[in-house]
Amino acid sequence: MRSSEAPMQTDLFATLDWQDALAQLRDQGLLRDLDVAVARFLQQQCAEAGNEVLLLAAFTSNQQASGHLCLDLNNRDLPTQLWGSNPPPALTALLPGGVDNWLRHLQQSALVSENGGTPLVLDGDRLYLRRNWSREQAVAEAIEARLAGGEPVPVDALRAALARLFPGGDGAHTDWQQVACALAVRGGIGIITGGPGTGKTTTVVRLLGVLQSLAMADGRRLRMRLAAPTGKAAARLTESIGEQLQKLPVDAAVRDAIPTEVTTLHRLLGTRPDSRHFRHHRDNPLHADLVVVDEASMIDMDMMASLLDALDQHTRLILLGDKDQLASVEAGAVMGDLCRDADQGLYTPDTVAYLRQACGADVSPWAGDGAALAQQTAMLRTNWRFKDTPGIGELALAVNGGDPAAVARVFQQQRPGLRGLSLGEETDALTDLLLDGDGQHPGLRALFADVATPPADGQPDSWAAQRLRQLTGQQLLSGLRSGPFGVDALNRSITERLRREGLAGDHDWYPGRPVMMTRNDYQLGLMNGDVGLTLPHPDGLRVAFQLPDGRIKWVLPSRLDSADTVYAMTVHKAQGSEFGHTLLVLPDHPHPLLTRELIYTAVTRAKQAFTLIEHGPPTVLADAVRRRTWRASGLWQKLNR
Repeated sequence: MRSSEAPMQTDLFATLDWQDALAQLRDQGLLRDLDVAVARFLQQQCAEAGNEVLLLAAFTSNQQASGHLCLDLNNRDLPTQLWGSNPPPALTALLPGGVDNWLRHLQQSALVSENGGTPLVLDGDRLYLRRNWSREQAVAEAIEARLAGGEPVPVDALRAALARLFPGGDGAHTDWQQVACALAVRGGIGIITGGPGTGKTTTVVRLLGVLQSLAMADGRRLRMRLAAPTGKAAARLTESIGEQLQKLPVDAAVRDAIPTEVTTLHRLLGTRPDSRHFRHHRDNPLHADLVVVDEASMIDMDMMASLLDALDQHTRLILLGDKDQLASVEAGAVMGDLCRDADQGLYTPDTVAYLRQACGADVSPWAGDGAALAQQTAMLRTNWRFKDTPGIGELALAVNGGDPAAVARVFQQQRPGLRGLSLGEETDALTDLLLDGDGQHPGLRALFADVATPPADGQPDSWAAQRLRQLTGQQLLSGLRSGPFGVDALNRSITERLRREGLAGDHDWYPGRPVMMTRNDYQLGLMNGDVGLTLPHPDGLRVAFQLPDGRIKWVLPSRLDSADTVYAMTVHKAQGSEFGHTLLVLPDHPHPLLTRELIYTAVTRAKQAFTLIEHGPPTVLADAVRRRTWRASGLWQKLNR
């Protein structure tokens, strides 16, 4: 029953049982079974709950499926977000009135509070399920505590260490890698963002050198831990750090005290099988003085909360990532929220003076009145990777700028390493390209030929590592999983073509089949997103995976219950990886999942060559470049109050 102050019902709930109305919304695809169950549960907890509150709770639950942490009632696109682009009038009548009316109902409901003491939390104009609000609140409080803490480094000693590690500066140009190091040592948290090729790995290796050399000069040795969200990202960072460390101008003792092994976040925190919880938490924190996490854009709110909860208050945290990449698969866009103002800098006079003293950098052009988080954030602005393939870099900038005309101009310039193909309905032409490669990057025919000739010396590990590297020489990506241009259909059609040509066997498992883990397997030590290659082995057919430390793990195919064929992978799954030649296939019509961030992420997976394959009109790409990924959350607001 509603209170006597509530207006008379005129919506569908007045003539239908409210649960039937929820079922209609579910049948229209506007709610999931889970969302309906949430509303029913809340009605059981509070029989007096108004229908508006229950429906808003169901929609709030539904937002998580799209990566949102909350229902932003002040979002101008809220009607489309709730009802779709062309909803039946009978459904939109379920929520009469406007936002002010909904807020009044929420504020009067016993199911809603502002402090997390109820199943629903109303934080300003944002409605949360309690668990999401609690995780976001915990992350904000932990970051604020780190911003206020941290062991200060003497500026004179820091300047001398930075001068040794960043020699040759001309003073005329800001060395953002040096600035990033200076800011990162200033507090309990440092955030370094930048696109691929801007030197994030170089920066973090020098940062490790600075901190360890200063600590060892003081008679201490820092315990350092390095992590990344996925096994692929961890393996790539392990290799990069090993290469960079050899060139680091520090004493051998300092170099030996810097770790090169990068682990996954799950392994760092200590996974517990069949549990959402980790072995390390606030009552059993990690034993580390410094934790560095790469590819932080892939970290969702739950994982970030778990990471921060596992860190001792004196542990310094460094987050690296590209703020412009796709947000995490699960709810939240933590790196995007933390780096929202990174382009502008917004450095206060104190920060400007500190950087001038610590490393001689003049960042006054990026001065402003930013909050405490901005003073610990550095954006690397010089790209080194695409000097030999400028077309890829120019395309990434045009996509990131949201300018379809600029994107079209980049393709028209026919830069080396960059091309666009319009194939229409010619699906065989795409498979031909994958099989034959592009000359510089051999295709699947070459891979299958090499797989068919295993080494005769009985030492398969190095050979498997070579084949896995060969696999990364070319990769087909799609922004979609389902449909004729999604990865499921693409993998089926490529497999059928390989079988017609006698390259792939008739059984599910055959030499040359690449697979990707689709969930964490703690018994095998393999994580969701790890890629393996099916290969002949002296003991029979096995799947080879390369672990983050470089070792090869051989697994019986029968043990891989959660592995999919991956001739084509989604752009999301490609995050943290790099490929010599990246191919992105677009569908024949626009799709809401195709966004600017997705196209940018796909383009920046390419090291030497990028090919865009269009099966529809140019408007598909233009529509994607104009559409931004948006995640509803309140983290930025909490950290910038």
